[in-house]
Amino acid sequence: MSSPDGTAAPGPLPDALRDAGRTLVMGVVNVTPDSFSDGGQWFDTDVAVAHAKHLLAQGADIVDVGGESTRPGAAPVTPEEERRRILPVVEALVEAGGVVSVDTLHAATARAAVDAGALIVNDVSGGTADPEMLATVAQTGVVYILQHRRGTAATMNELAVYDDVVTEVRAELAERLAATAAAGVREEQVVLDPGLGFAKNAEHNWALLARLDELGRLGRPLLVGASRKRFLGGVVAPGLADQPMARDAASAAVSALAAAAGVWAVRVHEVTASLDATRVAAAWTAHR
Repeated sequence: MSSPDGTAAPGPLPDALRDAGRTLVMGVVNVTPDSFSDGGQWFDTDVAVAHAKHLLAQGADIVDVGGESTRPGAAPVTPEEERRRILPVVEALVEAGGVVSVDTLHAATARAAVDAGALIVNDVSGGTADPEMLATVAQTGVVYILQHRRGTAATMNELAVYDDVVTEVRAELAERLAATAAAGVREEQVVLDPGLGFAKNAEHNWALLARLDELGRLGRPLLVGASRKRFLGGVVAPGLADQPMARDAASAAVSALAAAAGVWAVRVHEVTASLDATRVAAAWTAHR
């Protein structure tokens, strides 16, 4: 699937993902005790592996495994603890034939996960958290999801100040793209993520979603991660705004609209509805 400007999918992936004919669905597994979206219910290794395999059985094209919460105010985790949490899950998924993404800020964790068979590194800091990350991505040759963020988990809410969020996010992503190129990362490896909720409020998130085509002009495929995020609480049924799992239907609606806009992938907690949403978008687009 291409980006909103027709850019091809990232290169170093299996042909089945490059030729899916629709936006891909990335299922999320948080091997953490403090995730905003699921309250730590997948923290136990065996439970996390079972859940990840369930997402594959539901049809997830990719499973994104993370061992450190990156929500605002989250406590940092050492790379050693992060690897202890996620590597058994990565190894089990690879053995099961899944395409695995590792959600990490740390170059050492990224390398260990790639050595275990992960094909994608998903870095919410866009290479700013660890000075070794971009070199590691260049050396391993895997797909690199470069997300926009300002500051850290502790400071990003204070930095959600923009004159024009889309123009500024696009400019800041362009700067990070230049940094990846300077570090030796090939252009075809890179996917861009506008970073919904990361140094953005609800209005910023909606503006970025409404103007995905402008981000697509950077020439790289896009990933959208709206699933269960707080800004969706403003559109769910009254009384449910503070319940992340009550936002799954709204998340699937965003998946459909993002897919119709041509994004490469959506990152979601509940796979089935978003998979149907991307198929509907593909059928809709095919009949225009």
